[in-house]
Amino acid sequence: MLRVELHPHARQRLAERGATEAEVLATIEGGERFPARFGRTGFRRNFPFEATWRGKAYASKQLEVYAVQESDRWLVITRVAKVF
Repeated sequence: MLRVELHPHARQRLAERGATEAEVLATIEGGERFPARFGRTGFRRNFPFEATWRGKAYASKQLEVYAVQESDRWLVITRVAKVF
């Protein structure tokens, strides 16, 4: 397995976008893989949420992580969290 690193901007915005570093790693390691724009690879995984986000309760969260594969690592460029 390649190592995973977060771009500094991606790391800085984790909490703002409703994700943790552990969830990002779990998404790359065990999520669905799909091709993405600009030569990137996307990873998607659902997580139990059972919490409130911006004043509304949700049961699940889906994380999409977009990364670039370099010689010895995945560099995470961005991620999107969706709650439902």
